[in-house]
Amino acid sequence: MNSIVVNLIQVRNRIELAALASKREPEGIELLAVSKTFPASAVEEAMHAGQSAFGENYVQEGVDKIVQLEKLRPWLVWHFIGPLQSNKTREVAQHFDWVHSVDRLKIAERLSTQRGEFPHLAELQVCVQVNVSEEDSKSGVALTEAEALCDAISKLPNIALRGLMAIPAPNPDPKIQREAFSAVRDCFQRIQSSHLVDPGYQFFDTLSMGMSDDLEAAIAEGSTMVRIGTAIFGKRDKITK
Repeated sequence: MNSIVVNLIQVRNRIELAALASKREPEGIELLAVSKTFPASAVEEAMHAGQSAFGENYVQEGVDKIVQLEKLRPWLVWHFIGPLQSNKTREVAQHFDWVHSVDRLKIAERLSTQRGEFPHLAELQVCVQVNVSEEDSKSGVALTEAEALCDAISKLPNIALRGLMAIPAPNPDPKIQREAFSAVRDCFQRIQSSHLVDPGYQFFDTLSMGMSDDLEAAIAEGSTMVRIGTAIFGKRDKITK
């Protein structure tokens, strides 16, 4: 077996063990394979190993890959997970199925309007990114402002509000990892419980948090979707797009 297949098996085993340790069902945690900087052929290898959801950080690279793999579109779900600028929203609205990195209403409004230009497409699935570690260099809305942004987004057409996404500051200490993820989970649950009968929140079910180095801590604190790149595809060279 090639390394991507082996790595996928190992990552799925990690997810299962982490879920069972937290008395959760492994099926309740989705694996998002982060394929940024890797070629379309790597996505195809992973797909043949049973992986369907893929995440991209850079708009043009992601769109190029989606177009290149158009013949496989029925079996793939594409997630945009990187910082999103206003001048790139139309390409994302046209080509991606999910956006995890919405951190201001202007971006959500543009995605809503531009998704509407493609009536054959389903609603764009959207997560609000929160800056749980309050890092100046990190995108995301403050936890205290997340509910207000979610409320505004929930009223927009052509998009479905799905939940929250977070990228805490890296830390090797599992206790500190869990504290950050716990804060995001608490925010998610507060928003969810406040809008149980609000139709704009009918699909609010996603906690996108946890990566290769901290997926166990994320799952212990309620993550429903882990974004794994290095542990599947290997080390990547840093690039600027």
